[in-house]
This record gives sequence, structure tokens and C-alpha cells, in this order.
Amino acid sequence: MMTYVDGFLVAVPTANKEAYRKHAEEAWPMFKGFGALSMVEGWGDDVPDGKVNSINSAVMRKAEETSMFSWVTWPDKATRDAGWQKMMASGPPEGAMSEMPFDGSRMIYGGFQTLLGDVGMKAGYIDGTVMPVPADKREAYTAASKKMADLFQEFGAISVVDCWGDDVPEGKVNDFHGAVLRKPDEAVVFSWINWKDKASRDAGWEKIMEDPRMQEFGPHTVGADMGRMIFGSFVPLVDV
Repeated sequence: MMTYVDGFLVAVPTANKEAYRKHAEEAWPMFKGFGALSMVEGWGDDVPDGKVNSINSAVMRKAEETSMFSWVTWPDKATRDAGWQKMMASGPPEGAMSEMPFDGSRMIYGGFQTLLGDVGMKAGYIDGTVMPVPADKREAYTAASKKMADLFQEFGAISVVDCWGDDVPEGKVNDFHGAVLRKPDEAVVFSWINWKDKASRDAGWEKIMEDPRMQEFGPHTVGADMGRMIFGSFVPLVDV
């Protein structure tokens, strides 16, 4: 069975960091009880504003807020769908998630099929990415992504995970489609690179950017528009 990922982008008031941590930790037993394997909440550490778009613009981040990159993993889509159905039917347990410490109307979410990588690997320092990829290039993208993952791991990454958009709803306020300015013939890819720590990440990227293989099999080689890729670096706030 193919593991399945629910990906999230959220803007949280920076002053509510500990309240958000508590909120997520209280929610985890419910997710776990309905079959989820793990949950990671990544707190924005270096999330740049892009020329065209960015994670910050996607979640409509305000000056006093921090952008987050988070995910919940499931053993397969069937377990995920059943889990969400049960959660929606039963509601949160008493005391859990009673007051959401962020604006839920601006939360972006979607379901993704795992193309490669260990989704359960403990997080150290996270580079999170969302990008549009031509929908008919899934196999070519996966092949290129495997080569890229080998390159990153050669230069110190612990793991690389790539996930292909499968259940990505349109939101009333914002969504993954608008976040990457997706065109009708494109899919949304949700990915992350896991590093031991920030120092390892910085050293790894310096070497990777100088390596000619980056140009040989990067996502651009299968038609991905890198100008609409959104990305940032995150520190695990919750990792269960």
C-alpha cells in the first residue's frame, strides 16, 4: 500500500506558538486513534517572500504571524478517508482543540500520494516545498525526483519525501491551487527535505547548488515552472 499524506500550510500568531503546540499535541491522540501514523508541525524559521508567490502569500500571513508547513501521514488513502469521516462524525474530544489559536479560514490543506521517501522519519530541520508540475509528467517527475533525493542525501539530507496531489480541494479563501498559481493541466506536489540540523542544511545546499547534476535532473527538466514554486525552512514544533 502507498502511504498517504495530508499536507497543511498555516499562518499562526507568533505569540501563540506555545498555544499552537498544545493544540496540536491535544489533537494527535484523536488522529492516532483513527489510524494516522505520524504528525509533524513545522514552525517557520526562514520563509522568504517570493517575487511571484510564496508560502507567506499563500496563507495571507500578517506581520505578527509565522507561517507553518505541516503534515499528517497515514498508511494508505482508505485509512485516511475513513479516519477523517469518523473524526467529522464524532467531533473533537472534550477539551481538545477547544479554541483554535490561529485563523482556520486561511489554513490550506490537501491529500497527497507518496511518490518516494520515508514519511515517518523523525524531523530535524525541514525544507518544505510546494510546486506545480505538468499532470502528465508524473512518471518523469518521479524518476527525476529519485535522482534529486540521492543527490541531497549524498550531501547530508536525512530523507527526501515527494507527494503528488490527489485530493486537493478548492478553498473559499485560499488553497494549494492558488498558492502555486496552478494551471488546469498541472498537479500540485507537496515535498520536504529532512536535515539533521540547520548547519547541515546550509552546508548541504552550498554544495548542491555548485553540483552540475542539479541542472541535469531538477524538476525543471520535466516542465515544472520553478518560478511558481513556494518554499521555506522550518523547525519541528511537534513531531509525533
